[in-house]
Amino acid sequence: MTLSQSSFKKIKKIVGTQACTRKIEDLALYAYDATAITHLPDAVVFPENASQIASILKLANQENFYVIPRGSGSGMTGGSIAIYGGVVLVMNRMNRIITIDTKNLTAIAEPGVITKKLHDEVAKYNLFYPPDPSSSAFSTLGGNLAECAGGPHAVKYGVTRDYVLGLEAVLPTGEIIQTGVQTKKGVAGYDLTRLLVGSEGTLCVITRIILRLIAQPETVRTMTAFFPDIKTAITAVTAIIQQGIMPRTLEFMDQASINCVADKFETDLPTNANALLIIEVDGSLPQTATVAKEIEILCRQHHAIETKIARTSQEAESFWKARKSISPALFQYGPHKINEDIVVPVNKLPDIVQKISELKKKTGLTMVSFGHAGDGNIHFNIMLDKRDKKKLKKAEKAVEEMFDYTLALGGTISGEHGIGITKAPFLTKEIGKVELALMKKIKNIFDPKGVLNPGKIF
Repeated sequence: MTLSQSSFKKIKKIVGTQACTRKIEDLALYAYDATAITHLPDAVVFPENASQIASILKLANQENFYVIPRGSGSGMTGGSIAIYGGVVLVMNRMNRIITIDTKNLTAIAEPGVITKKLHDEVAKYNLFYPPDPSSSAFSTLGGNLAECAGGPHAVKYGVTRDYVLGLEAVLPTGEIIQTGVQTKKGVAGYDLTRLLVGSEGTLCVITRIILRLIAQPETVRTMTAFFPDIKTAITAVTAIIQQGIMPRTLEFMDQASINCVADKFETDLPTNANALLIIEVDGSLPQTATVAKEIEILCRQHHAIETKIARTSQEAESFWKARKSISPALFQYGPHKINEDIVVPVNKLPDIVQKISELKKKTGLTMVSFGHAGDGNIHFNIMLDKRDKKKLKKAEKAVEEMFDYTLALGGTISGEHGIGITKAPFLTKEIGKVELALMKKIKNIFDPKGVLNPGKIF
């Protein structure tokens, strides 16, 4: 299903000659995502509205070419890569925040809006949009919806789908649909909105989003706690949760992730610290002071070497700068990364941490883990040179072993990165035959000719 020159000319008429390209140097820019897997598309198109996207998809059905939606290309599972060629739809021209409704606490935005831009804009009205993936400074709302992104605030506030009230979207066959509501409640018919959020660009192209906002908490306190090892840090996490304390965020970093960030930033770490928790609480001033103190006591009871409460917003920001810099900083350990985002029940965190330790010793590979301890979501990374086939084989075997163990603990192989192409071979480990067949039927109903984002998930 290669894009013909005749089809490309018709696309030019739809979007204009300045909004599409087949130049090889341009195609190369949109041939990969954060996985670094590369497949050249046949063309790149920059639509500016739903009508143009609908026309392109209708043409794709008529003339047999693939269409792949793309945000910033920051995905971790290859979801926006044109693995069979086709037209990549880059959504960054559709980047308007259309309304912020301070009376009803909603916002309407286009999919190309950078997530941090929405955070900053709603904050001007003392409002809060909780989903906050580590890539928020450059990832788009559309990409966040496609993967159902989470981030540090998910432990208290939930993930992206919890803030999506409704959508405008273009189906693979070219129809433009409206789903959901602009109200707090709505149960008319099947919940198509929740079906589309997290569908990884395989069921529709999202063109407009109605989002739920909440009031900005009065105050936020950020603290760190350093531990002699990852096991004691994770034990402290489970103790905090079991006490019924609900932090706004509860993040962890292991020794390897602390060290790679310490090399990049000037840090004043205790020399015997091999694990770190970053914890935030929010609410009224007296409430946050009380809860922060309770957490500090719990951490010390569970062998924290040192605890620090940020005295200024700049100090709190420096904690988060270090946390959000881990992923790119990891490349000092190796030129390639295998990045998994497993999730286990919180009380099983000590088990999964022990398993990672065993795999490190067994394989001799560099493994780094960090992530959202408060909801059991661990970013498990193996750093290596994939050209070393022996090490690559070891790494692939370790990933499969980790997935099997995660599922045995009642967990899932993906908390927020999606399945894409990198996890597709493992999906049958988690999803049963009947359920998988049902999902494929849904895909076929939406996309009978299979033109939209082929090869992903299944």
